[in-house]
Amino acid sequence: MRFGYGVSAIRRAEDELMARLPPGTLMQRAAAGLAAAGHELLGQQAYGRRVALLVGAGDNGGDALFAGARLARRGAVVSAVLLDPAKAHPAGLAELVAAGGTAEPAFTGQSGGADPTVSAASVGIIEAADLILDGIVGIGASGALRSAPAALVEVLGSASGAVLAVDLPSGIDPDTGAVPGAAVRADVTVTFGAHKVGLLVDPGASCAGVVHLVDIGLGPYLPAEPALAALQRSDVVAAWPAPRDPELDKYRRGVIGVLAGSTAYPGAAVLAVGGALRGGAGMVRYVGPDRVGALVHSYWPEAVVAADPTEAGRVQAWLAGPGLGTGSDADRRLDIVLASELPVLLDADALTLLARRGSLDRAAPTLLTPHAGEAARLLGHEDRAHVEAHRLAAVTELAKRYRATVLLKGTTTLVAPAGPAEQPVMVNPTGTPWLATAGSGDVLAGLAGALLAAGLGPVQAGSVGAYLHGLAARLAAESGVPITASDVLAALPLAWRDLLVA
Repeated sequence: MRFGYGVSAIRRAEDELMARLPPGTLMQRAAAGLAAAGHELLGQQAYGRRVALLVGAGDNGGDALFAGARLARRGAVVSAVLLDPAKAHPAGLAELVAAGGTAEPAFTGQSGGADPTVSAASVGIIEAADLILDGIVGIGASGALRSAPAALVEVLGSASGAVLAVDLPSGIDPDTGAVPGAAVRADVTVTFGAHKVGLLVDPGASCAGVVHLVDIGLGPYLPAEPALAALQRSDVVAAWPAPRDPELDKYRRGVIGVLAGSTAYPGAAVLAVGGALRGGAGMVRYVGPDRVGALVHSYWPEAVVAADPTEAGRVQAWLAGPGLGTGSDADRRLDIVLASELPVLLDADALTLLARRGSLDRAAPTLLTPHAGEAARLLGHEDRAHVEAHRLAAVTELAKRYRATVLLKGTTTLVAPAGPAEQPVMVNPTGTPWLATAGSGDVLAGLAGALLAAGLGPVQAGSVGAYLHGLAARLAAESGVPITASDVLAALPLAWRDLLVA
């Protein structure tokens, strides 16, 4: 499992480790990893290549300077652009100059002034560089970048060289992933000691590019409970018990009731039932209008069809919402599901009905799966953009308010345990922009619902479901052409095989 930590936890770990090491050891470890990544981005050929260092005050800039010195000793032409020459890391700057590098003030006028103008020399250095190291600000920064670093980031936006961020891209909130203003968009980020939360959560994660973790020895000093966690392949395999159960039958695999679909949205029911079946459910009991039930049965003859939740028969978990409608009859049938003592997953129209109620009172495990717009309504406002910009805050607030596990869909899917909780928020490492297509959420709901019925808790069901959903989408999109929700559904067996056979 991959873990993400907040700034305060990382600072404490650094302080404990530095107290046991000679001065400067951690910076040299960081610089070595940074220089190695830079050398790789240069195609393992540094000699004669141009490298620009964007250097702010403090240790982040020092890491860039020491790394630049290492690249200069390999023959690279290294130039540092200093935001404030008086505050540049003195030992790092001396090391760079001794290795043959040069330094240039970034701005015309002292420290950029109130209205900073990047000097022509600095612009030339950045635009000519084959590799640019972003050492503008580190994890100690908060809020939007000030005018001087923001001006430098604007110049960087027109550069053609590869961008390597030092610890995290400048302008990203390290604790939330929010991007409150200008921010560097890196090709690669080399982060030290531990993943920062902001590297794993969008919109910050989208700015980080490929993230490489350099081990500088923080592990023993980090807290036992991270702020974020991301499942890896082995975690997903370990979470699903079915392949290892010699007494497996349909009830051990899980029987899920699916309350979905309407005459207006029959396809949602087909996709949700398909997601449940291909998610490993031993049986799916579909509940919906007769015409929709006939359509579901034509696609999935394995499904058992009923008209009302009271007629469904024995189930071990419920999925309610995809294409359900929001009228009084939908509300009545949702009440029946919520009154059960079984695990329930609420998606789509069920979330609209829940937002009208404003609260949820259930003791049994409950998983909500909103997209950003639905999350905004559940929070009592219509500002979808605010949710997308503050995903971590939104998902944790939803989990706390509704006392339910919440899976917030989007560019990085987050799963927050019902609050107050001791578990970290889970972040999904798989997925593709191709998932932004109608019906893909119905497939995910069916898949995660099947895992609930199989006995997984809501955090595991949501996390494993999101992982498999994203993996299936990646496999479906390998040809590079647009995909549909049906393509994701068809690729789910390939995703299972990829996990269980590899």
